[in-house]
Amino acid sequence: MGNIAIIPARSGSKGLKDKNIKKLLGKPLLAYSIEAAKKSEKFDEIFVSTDSKLYAVIAQEYGANASFLRSPKTSSDTADSWSVVREVIEKFEEKGKKYNTIMLLQPTSPLRTGEDICNSFQLMEQKKANAILSVTEVEHSPLWCNTLDQDMCMDHFQNNKYKDYPRQFLPKFYRLNGAIYLLKTEELYKQKMFTDKCFAYLMPNERSVDIDTEMDFKFAELYLKERGKK
Repeated sequence: MGNIAIIPARSGSKGLKDKNIKKLLGKPLLAYSIEAAKKSEKFDEIFVSTDSKLYAVIAQEYGANASFLRSPKTSSDTADSWSVVREVIEKFEEKGKKYNTIMLLQPTSPLRTGEDICNSFQLMEQKKANAILSVTEVEHSPLWCNTLDQDMCMDHFQNNKYKDYPRQFLPKFYRLNGAIYLLKTEELYKQKMFTDKCFAYLMPNERSVDIDTEMDFKFAELYLKERGKK
C-alpha cells in the first residue's frame, strides 16, 4: 500500500502537435510532471499512461514507470482521464500492488511544483479528506459574463445587481486548474466522484496554466525563465 502518481500522456493532439512531448526549455512537457512528482518524495510509484512507445521511452528516461501501454479502449479520443486511471490501478492490482491514494497529474500543467503536491497531501491529512482538487481564483468574474444572441444585442448582458460594483467588491469565484487531483483509491469506483469530503487546494493564477495553445506554451516558457533567475 502507498501512493501512486498517474500521468496521462496520450500521443498526438488536435491543437499543439505532440504537445505532451513538445520541448519546453529543452525538456519534453511531460518531464515537468515527472520531476515534480519525484521532488515531492510522496510516491511509491510514478506511472505514465500512454499509447505511444516513444512517449514511454521518454517517460522512462526521466525516471517514470511506463511498463505497459494503454489498451485500444483508453487510447481513443473519447476516453476520459478516469477510465485511464482505473485501467492503470487494475493492472497494478493484477500484479498484487495496491495503493491507498492516487494523484492524477496532467502533463499540461508544468508549473505545478513538488511543494504543491506535498501541500495537497498535507491538506488531505488535515481535513481528513477523501479528495483534494487544485483550484485558482478566476481571472475575470463570471458576474460580468453572459451569452450573446446572434444579433449581439447587449440590452440584458449585465447582471443589474452587480452592474456598478467595483471589481474588488465582487464575490470571489474559483475554477479547477487541472494541476492536481488527489483522491483515496476507493473514491475511484464511486458513482459520483468528488462529492463527499472533497476540498480545494488553492494555487496562484501564474502557476495554473493548462497548456492547450501556443500562447499557453509561450507563457509557461516565460514564467520558467523568470523563475530560473530567482
